[in-house]
Amino acid sequence: MNELKDFYDSARDFIADGFELYDYDDKERHFPKELDDPEFLSRLIPFAQANGSGSMYAIWRSSDETDLALLPVVAFGDEGGEHVVARDFQDFLRLLGYDAEIMVDHDSAYYFREEDDGHSGSHEEFVEWLRKRGLAPAEDPDAVVAAAQEVHGERFRAWITRRRG
Repeated sequence: MNELKDFYDSARDFIADGFELYDYDDKERHFPKELDDPEFLSRLIPFAQANGSGSMYAIWRSSDETDLALLPVVAFGDEGGEHVVARDFQDFLRLLGYDAEIMVDHDSAYYFREEDDGHSGSHEEFVEWLRKRGLAPAEDPDAVVAAAQEVHGERFRAWITRRRG
């Protein structure tokens, strides 16, 4: 996360469509009011805007794992819906490399980009940054999301449903 922040701060333009880093773990303005339970909030670390309409990304403390990079990343839709989108932070970085806004609704989360859509201004530099870390942009973001859902989806759904009471 710190390396991403350093790269993000030095980038001349957006590294991925709709993506903007927030202040780390700023819970004041990012969660729906019905999700203001302190125990709930202790298990989530918001860190970025996910798209231009206000959806957001957070790390879900699904376990007592101390290495945050090993924990799943979830997306909260600006009009509802919440979904696990990456098994860990490396998968999340690969999704960013696809360079498309995430669409989040009550039933799904997915990335969509038209074939003729241009890339964000610092996309090429970000792809190079990924490659230096042994990563490549996701060619099929739906497969990355599906893998995250397979590993963490049911448990996340059960956890967040309990929070909504």
